[in-house]
Amino acid sequence: MNADNRRQDIADYVIQHGEARIDELVTAFGVSRMTIHRHVDELARQGVLRKLHGAVSAQPSGVYESLFRFRETHAAAAKRALARAALAEIEPGQVVLLDDSTTANALGPLLPQIAPLTVVTNSLSLAEQLVDKDELKLILLGGEYHPTYNAFIGHICENALQKIRVNLLICSASAIDKTATLIQDPQVVRVKQAMAAAASRSVLLIDSSKFGRLALHLFADLTDFDLVLSDDGLPEEVAGNLQAAGVNLKIVPVQ
Repeated sequence: MNADNRRQDIADYVIQHGEARIDELVTAFGVSRMTIHRHVDELARQGVLRKLHGAVSAQPSGVYESLFRFRETHAAAAKRALARAALAEIEPGQVVLLDDSTTANALGPLLPQIAPLTVVTNSLSLAEQLVDKDELKLILLGGEYHPTYNAFIGHICENALQKIRVNLLICSASAIDKTATLIQDPQVVRVKQAMAAAASRSVLLIDSSKFGRLALHLFADLTDFDLVLSDDGLPEEVAGNLQAAGVNLKIVPVQ
């Protein structure tokens, strides 16, 4: 088992149990304490897990939850509402680029409603959803597969994006500080910025829990997007400040 797969299995185990002792992980995975500590340190660095005294917790230590399976369960109702709203921004026959966010992933089941459509993505989860759908042409961006994001990233993916042009990008981010959209991993930032450069129009889907939070790297300013969709959990004062700053913000009700 390679290191990435073992880290993902450790994260899955801790998320399932909520918390685990280091000795418990040593027994469960049959590796040394040093190996467990090394993997836990990396998962804590990514913000997936939080180190405790002699144990590890599934609660993220920072504002950035990078593990795809963890992010998929967070703010699920808001993400579904945002996906429904984003569907109205897509026209049949368009070429649509979707990033590896779990928010964009929620669009997968809805896309056949507006076929024919060409979908370009670096998300393995989206590709698996769409691979056999009628009248949906799927283009999967290459690159190095990263199990944390369940997606392809890296320079091969970035180079592929430089050679295409799409009608619409639908994407998300990890955190919002004032009008800055932020992401923890610089490799992911570069892919998303290449996506934005390839698109004639861009729509950001961002659930309200991500506002007022921090991640390390700047992706873009909210004013760079043609449309920003967020849910009705966003405080009215925050929404008003964003609109006053020139952000084209639309609030989506969560039912």
